[in-house]
Amino acid sequence: MEANTRSTGRLPAAFLTPGSSSFMDFLSDQSPDMLPGKRSLPPLQGAIEAPHGTTIVAVTFPGGVVLAGDRRATMGNMIAQRDIEKVFPADEYSAVGIAGTAGLAVEMVKLFQLELEHFEKVEGAQLSLEGKANRLSTMIRSNLAMAMQGLAVVPLFAGYDVDRERGRIFSYDVTGGRSEESGYASTGSGSIFARGAMKKLYREDLTEEQATTLVIQALYDAADDDSATGGPDVARRIYPIVTVITEEGFRRLSDTESAGIARSILERRMEQPDGPRAALL
Repeated sequence: MEANTRSTGRLPAAFLTPGSSSFMDFLSDQSPDMLPGKRSLPPLQGAIEAPHGTTIVAVTFPGGVVLAGDRRATMGNMIAQRDIEKVFPADEYSAVGIAGTAGLAVEMVKLFQLELEHFEKVEGAQLSLEGKANRLSTMIRSNLAMAMQGLAVVPLFAGYDVDRERGRIFSYDVTGGRSEESGYASTGSGSIFARGAMKKLYREDLTEEQATTLVIQALYDAADDDSATGGPDVARRIYPIVTVITEEGFRRLSDTESAGIARSILERRMEQPDGPRAALL
């Protein structure tokens, strides 16, 4: 087929034939070896060392949702990368934050982006936010064999639901099981510490600015107690990736904006190292 395609300069018939609105179904029929879950696995010989992404956090506020991640990737007890990208737009109204095996996670995000784009082109409409969350669940489930060998991918999915007119957050386990989170969520090695910080600071009436400050506070607390999570690095000018999704769509805060929030938090931490306290009732 490849030789014939090169000689004629035309796409194979399968590419021009109407079919499923799922790009994964199409790929499964035409090139199944390109899907992560369809690849043959080497014999299990202990844990596989690969760079891992760590902490991702998300918070809803009236009018949208904030999704953020630190920048550190680890491999065992080593820092594999200090400025890795862990938060990506899925489409105009949703985003994915990755935790787990970095290489597989980035590949899965790219496939997910294609899945949503393919659906929109075939159907002429976007998937609902619930539908997007279900598609991602299927993709995670297809990676289960690799997850059992230590190459797990556990993302956090967030977006603005245009039908319900509010931000929503979905978390996953390695089997593809998903849960909708209320208010805030975290995943990754520092998630327990980040969740504790968000639990004491979260309110339902947060402004967008307060929500972006809260996620960086949570990542700071996670970095304080989890060696795999990277805090704001002023010397190298490396700051958390912070994204905001509202009815206007996906927006990533600029480095200047993220740096400004991080620096203000660092200044306050000089006076109060353990961070702000929850408001007393």
